[in-house]
Amino acid sequence: MSDTQTNEQLQADDVAAIDELRASYDQLRSELGKIIVGQEAVIEQIAICLFARGHSLIMGVPGLAKTLLVSRLAETMSLQFSRIQFTPDLMPMDIIGTEILQDDGSGRRQFEFAKGPVFSNIVLADEINRAPSKTQAAMLEAMQEHRVTVAGHTFELDQPFFVLATQNPIEQEGTYPLPEAQLDRFMFMIGVDYPSRDEEVMIARTTTGAALPALEHILDGERVIRYQDLVRRVPVPDHIYHFAVDLVRRTRPEAEDSPDWITPYVGWGAGPRAVQYLILGARARAALQGSYMVRQEDIVAVAEPVLRHRVIKTFTAESEGITCRSIIARLVEELSKEG
Repeated sequence: MSDTQTNEQLQADDVAAIDELRASYDQLRSELGKIIVGQEAVIEQIAICLFARGHSLIMGVPGLAKTLLVSRLAETMSLQFSRIQFTPDLMPMDIIGTEILQDDGSGRRQFEFAKGPVFSNIVLADEINRAPSKTQAAMLEAMQEHRVTVAGHTFELDQPFFVLATQNPIEQEGTYPLPEAQLDRFMFMIGVDYPSRDEEVMIARTTTGAALPALEHILDGERVIRYQDLVRRVPVPDHIYHFAVDLVRRTRPEAEDSPDWITPYVGWGAGPRAVQYLILGARARAALQGSYMVRQEDIVAVAEPVLRHRVIKTFTAESEGITCRSIIARLVEELSKEG
């Protein structure tokens, strides 16, 4: 068997399910297009994260419809949605919930657990870097473990469970930046850029008139979970595994197979979790595109959102205006040419 082959094979039912997922995704994009102008790449990356069971960190200046996009996405999927506005005085119990003393109706009092907003299917953690470290840690623990523990009791979170956190990249006063170890918990860092001129004209036309339309329900929680299981069965050829590993290893300046130009610009490279998320993201993208096998173009498409918060630049890169995007793009281009 050559390195372009794979031992994984799709069953007939899975082929039909991928076709169904592709059709559902097209419907979802069409519904969101009634309200969200442009941002096709952002919508695709959020969908990839959702169906790969990952979480996303969204970076963008205010006013780019980040909150609107997430809330409307939940609406199209018939999923429970909650928004948490992170502030400097936000406490962990404000997120996960707390025990309160209640009268049981017979005159006796007992503690009952009141669930916090984290008990939703889609949670928008707005400006997560505004809250202190203890509160951030509580949120990230829930993301990782899919459960919370209060007063010695463990409570499982509802499934599917998907967190989208936002950060404002331009105002850092009074913020608590996420440490690199906590950033690594996010599958994607999604950049939301300014719209084009034509898109901005369309935004002005569609959002300053009548009320925004209600969206149709495309998916429910049960189907989302079924599609998440399906994504993990999409076959990956052997050479795609090698491509993903080689790409991540080249981000590490101390690695023997990293290019010489990396050392001045990168202080720390990505870890093994980046390889896992490259493969999972590529699997999800292939399924959303209606492909029955992961292709190299799927890895290339998810490389930037997977790696941009895992590649730590040096002061030299900062001073020369070298961005993580340009570093990742150069690595992908060089590796693709070698293949």
